[in-house]
Amino acid sequence: MLERELQKLGLSEKETKVYLASLELGPSVVQVIARRAGVNRATTYVMIESLIKRGLVSSFEKGKKRFFTAEPPEQLLSLIRKQETEIKERVKGLEEILPELKAISALAEEKPRVRFYEGKEGIKAIREDFLRTKDRRIETIYSADFIRGIFTDEERKDFVEKRMKKGIKVRSIYTFEEGILSDKTATRCKIPIEKFPLFCDIIMYDNNIAITSLKGKLFGIIIESKEFADTMRSIFELAWKAAEKYQSSEKTQEK
Repeated sequence: MLERELQKLGLSEKETKVYLASLELGPSVVQVIARRAGVNRATTYVMIESLIKRGLVSSFEKGKKRFFTAEPPEQLLSLIRKQETEIKERVKGLEEILPELKAISALAEEKPRVRFYEGKEGIKAIREDFLRTKDRRIETIYSADFIRGIFTDEERKDFVEKRMKKGIKVRSIYTFEEGILSDKTATRCKIPIEKFPLFCDIIMYDNNIAITSLKGKLFGIIIESKEFADTMRSIFELAWKAAEKYQSSEKTQEK
């Protein structure tokens, strides 16, 4: 129990053993202290030097031998008071630089976080990230033809089922050569592919913008930035109003 309490004051396990051995023995040479402490001689020398620096052990020479003795236990109070002073100084120092640290942190928060993905698996990872959204309404712009060229019917169905299970509703502007898509959880506007060819999938959710290249080499990025996301949503709203003249919104089946 004594060892445990002394270690709470900042002493290491071996420092504690050497200090207690020295306290019990009174003035002694290293060999005797090491034997009582159960610590090898070389390590005992190191521990004693550390305790001397802490003011818990002192030494003197007698003849050709050097003796070491533990300072009175009251010296431990001085150790605690010294630690208290050091802590107060550290707190004061931290308080002085805290505004600067906060400023640096604020700058970091303002910087957009960008994540890159490659290949079909990377595109799947982006879609999985979107499914973790806290939003229950998100906006997308995409080419249904390219999506169908990348993902199988089964994969698209599985994705839609996961989205529906989470109650995520979608507004989409899309192109599709084969016709019009419709389902209960999405509202879409189809735009003419000959006037507005789309080669990327753009998804806006939470404070994120996910952009995926659907033609050629598959790759995508997720940009995490409230400012970017808000701006893209404003652009989406503008595009939505323009898209309505080509086709009124329809309920969609899948993405």
